[in-house]
Amino acid sequence: MLISAAHAQAAAGQAADPTGGLMQFLPIILMFVVLWFLMIRPQMKKAKEHKAMVDALQKGDEVITQGGIVGRVAKVGDAYIHVEIAPNTEVVVQKPAVGVLLPKGTLKSL
Repeated sequence: MLISAAHAQAAAGQAADPTGGLMQFLPIILMFVVLWFLMIRPQMKKAKEHKAMVDALQKGDEVITQGGIVGRVAKVGDAYIHVEIAPNTEVVVQKPAVGVLLPKGTLKSL
């Protein structure tokens, strides 16, 4: 008999507290904010920098592809670039496949 009365009082007390629902979601909201600043935002920044680097490619640039091929850009198209990997040897790769833009003269030191 006393248990049901106590349970009814606890339920009435929860219904009267309007901030209780917000406080339950606060940890989830904080985790999303931390996730945004530690993972999503840096990844978006890196993708933006890579796109700017790929858009700025021009003939004569020395690059490394994501597959590890090192060469000099011989021709730049809309979606593809021709990379000279040896004298009179060119491979065609997609622009986004370029991983690193090397400083001028790096190929001579390899």
